[in-house]
Amino acid sequence: MSVDSVFVHKMWDDHELSKMVEGGVPFPMLSDAGGKVGTMYGIYDEDGGVETRGRFIIDPDGVVQGYEVLTPPVGRNVSESFRQVQAFQTVRQSKGTEATPSGWKPGKQTLKPGPDLVGKVWEVWKTSEAFD
Repeated sequence: MSVDSVFVHKMWDDHELSKMVEGGVPFPMLSDAGGKVGTMYGIYDEDGGVETRGRFIIDPDGVVQGYEVLTPPVGRNVSESFRQVQAFQTVRQSKGTEATPSGWKPGKQTLKPGPDLVGKVWEVWKTSEAFD
């Protein structure tokens, strides 16, 4: 979502994103003309009429699970955004019995939170290919 129109989003997806992400972005991009949503999340610059680059991962219950806000000169990593969405989906599907460590990817080992893991994450990290 951005203050850009849906037409600008389509052009961006057709001419840029589709070259970076096979098939383009697999979800609709929304327009926040006027910055109402950006204002709610604290990323809309009313004087400039632009939004700071922010990514908010919101679960099906409407709870923000993760976010990242970057100033315009710093690019975002679309692959990392997709990885994080997949990680949040995996944790949600497990009902909290699994955790996905930094760098986790679908199909890789998850962690089982609990007292036995405390102080031993580094052992799993060191001996596992989960974090390649």
